[in-house]
Amino acid sequence: MATFPSIDPVYSASKKSAPRVRRTSYGDGYEHRIVFGLNNNPKEWTLTFAVNNVNATTIEAFLDTQAAAGNSFEWTPPDEVTPYKWVCEGWTKEVVSSNFNVINATFRQVFEP
Repeated sequence: MATFPSIDPVYSASKKSAPRVRRTSYGDGYEHRIVFGLNNNPKEWTLTFAVNNVNATTIEAFLDTQAAAGNSFEWTPPDEVTPYKWVCEGWTKEVVSSNFNVINATFRQVFEP
């Protein structure tokens, strides 16, 4: 299992949670909810990396390699100490100046053996 390079995102990172819940509503306003699946609350991180050319190349090469193989990778979110499995299905790179790049990426948590 590949591990994302130890390059930290800037601190405007945002985490999205979307628990999977099945809901049934009845005519009298009563509602029944049931949690769907074992891993029912996956996270999604929207990240920005403000980096030099070397780190930008490292990040892009890593993400390209993982995407080409359809592999997940390990990454530890900024507010956690435990690494989890993630995929990145798209990212953008902006070349701001000769040695300053901004990479925006979304990491989606996956659950695999």
